[in-house]
Amino acid sequence: MTDTVKKTSALSTLNGKSRSNKWEFALVIAISLISLFVLFTTSLAVGRYSIPFDYTLKILFSKIFFIEKVWGDIQEAVVFNLRLPRSTAAVLIGAALSLSGATYQSIFKNPLVSPDLLGVSGGACVGAAIAILMSAGSTIIQLGAFAGGLIAVGITVSIPTLIRNTSTIILVLSGIVISSLMSSIISIIKFVADTDTQLAEITYWLMGSFASISFIQMLPVLPTIIIPVVIILLMRYRLNVLSLGDMEAKSLGINLGYTRGIFILCSTLITAGCVSLSGTIGWVGLVIPHTARMIIGADNKRMLPVTMIFGGIFMLAIDILSRTITSAELRLGILTGIIGAPFFLFILFKQKEQLK
Repeated sequence: MTDTVKKTSALSTLNGKSRSNKWEFALVIAISLISLFVLFTTSLAVGRYSIPFDYTLKILFSKIFFIEKVWGDIQEAVVFNLRLPRSTAAVLIGAALSLSGATYQSIFKNPLVSPDLLGVSGGACVGAAIAILMSAGSTIIQLGAFAGGLIAVGITVSIPTLIRNTSTIILVLSGIVISSLMSSIISIIKFVADTDTQLAEITYWLMGSFASISFIQMLPVLPTIIIPVVIILLMRYRLNVLSLGDMEAKSLGINLGYTRGIFILCSTLITAGCVSLSGTIGWVGLVIPHTARMIIGADNKRMLPVTMIFGGIFMLAIDILSRTITSAELRLGILTGIIGAPFFLFILFKQKEQLK
């Protein structure tokens, strides 16, 4: 009982600090949004076909304001038809995966948890690989990835029920088992795939890319990302309560099974939707929440919105680098691994006392 009072007091203190630091929070949000806009505009300007920065701004705002046309039709087509969809996808997927990762870390009270904990990424990869093996089009591949992610998580969450042990540890272990199984299935699919066409397509898809994303592709998946994001943001104060522990959360009137189920479902839908659009993109949901936590604190009411903005910034930066480092566009998974892994080690060293 004493521990409950202490932890409840800690939650009240956390909320009090949030109110006292509202100007700091507003400053972080303002700087982050400005950085996001600058990077977004830059992403529309750079690439194999470079467009002057001022032209990019004029093209972008020409649909809203009357601006005298001083740019060519090709430049306008490149901005609106090629780069705007991929830059929008970069912001959306970066923000959504970061939110999903932060949610998982809060639910499981483990800072080393990522969005693919329950096997959603592995399942999505299997679904996409099967569709590619069947020589399906991009729409079927996308649907296969989304369905595969949901099926994998469905199997994961059913295992604790089947063995009549619904503890969090069993759920996490089930996710590890299913992820390993999905990895083995992908290896089998690669082995039987046509080495001239299908194997390369599967490999490239698994590495992640925004190159072929269009607004038409994004539309069917948007509800599965936007709606869960809104639900998590509206319920984010409950993540603070869950972080106190099961007994404390129960004493404060939280239905643990229902609340955890909602957060897991929303995070799963977000991750499955993102992976179905872009392929596998690692480290985002693991590194970005840590970065936001270092800067803004652990209060989820403030941390989650900042995490989303940071995620959008990170993915835009990665996408820009993928187009400019070499003449051949690099896959996103390569860059997120090269940048994310050492950056995560740096964060671990900075937060080593908090992780003990």
